[in-house]
Amino acid sequence: MSIPRLEDLEGLDAARVLLRLDLNVPIAGGRVEDDARIVAALPTLRWLLERAPMVAACSHLGKAKGSPDPAYSLRPVAEPLAELLGREVRFVEDCVGPEVRSAGEGLLLLENLRFHPGEKANDPEFARRLTDGFTHYVNDAFGTAHREHASVAAAAALFPSGRRAAGRLMEAELSALRRLVEHPEQPFAAVVGGAKVSTKTAPLMALLERAQRLLIGGGMANTFLLAKGLEVGRSLVESSEIETARRVMARAAERGVDLELPTDLVVADDLDAPRRVEVVAADAIPPDTMAVDIGPATREAFARALGDARTIFWNGPMGVFEKEAFAPGTMAVAEALAASTGFTVVGGGESVMALDRAGVADRIGHVSTGGGASLQLVAGGPLPAVQALEV
Repeated sequence: MSIPRLEDLEGLDAARVLLRLDLNVPIAGGRVEDDARIVAALPTLRWLLERAPMVAACSHLGKAKGSPDPAYSLRPVAEPLAELLGREVRFVEDCVGPEVRSAGEGLLLLENLRFHPGEKANDPEFARRLTDGFTHYVNDAFGTAHREHASVAAAAALFPSGRRAAGRLMEAELSALRRLVEHPEQPFAAVVGGAKVSTKTAPLMALLERAQRLLIGGGMANTFLLAKGLEVGRSLVESSEIETARRVMARAAERGVDLELPTDLVVADDLDAPRRVEVVAADAIPPDTMAVDIGPATREAFARALGDARTIFWNGPMGVFEKEAFAPGTMAVAEALAASTGFTVVGGGESVMALDRAGVADRIGHVSTGGGASLQLVAGGPLPAVQALEV
């Protein structure tokens, strides 16, 4: 199966294009706080606007629950989008209906898709209403590619070959991530962090089949330490996932994968107002403290493991990096990836945020816009949005 590109689209000179974007941006006080996702959409938008007389951009935003909610309106996105493109953007109060169908030439920004329950339900009738009057469909929202929602699954299937395609961002994401899955250059090292083992079991098992090194940090490392019989004090753990951690460690041993856990940790007695912060060995965590970051010895060990890697994938922070005092471990991983001469891929909102804080995002091979989607692809799971585009 292959994914059609923008160049595969036919008959654009008279086209009305429905363009699915990921404009799920942070908004406060009616203003966009971070325009990174808007900027990421520009190459596809510019390409289409040069060739098609009418383009309607649609997206979800926030946690709208199937009915209109002013707190999650996409209206604030119209102004920065217009400024970045240097052209008018007409905002439409809904994503379906007569105002959309009768719109003339130019660029439209449609209201939040999730104001309709049919979006998350992948309802065929909602998909039909959403696509009514459009001749072409383009999906450039990789961040939602793992969701079986109407605008990315049912809607795409309503357009024939030559009338649907992946946008530039979607194409780049799939190319980079498939490089990890299909033919990673060895040594391949994966760094996985974050809070929970339960959300990353499938990716961990999949990575063990391809990587030579697996480095585990963050809250999920505590569950692995507990599975090894160590005491972890008041650290975040998932007791229900201890057997999963043992299964991962056993498979790593079978495959000869070098699985590295923290050998030392930064611990604290409180997250918000710590009176006690110290570095301890991973097998000597005081019972009244919690792990909040990997320690300096672990940072050095992880950096060594990444130093000669030809392929690196990173998803998830090494600790409570939102607190500056507990961020050095996550920053150290970001710096190690930036220093690598191999192919580096970073996915997940917190990891991408860490790259920005460290000022090294421009030194990473590929920064993914979709944490959940990137993990699902790495795990070998289906991406409904991609399946709907395939020809």
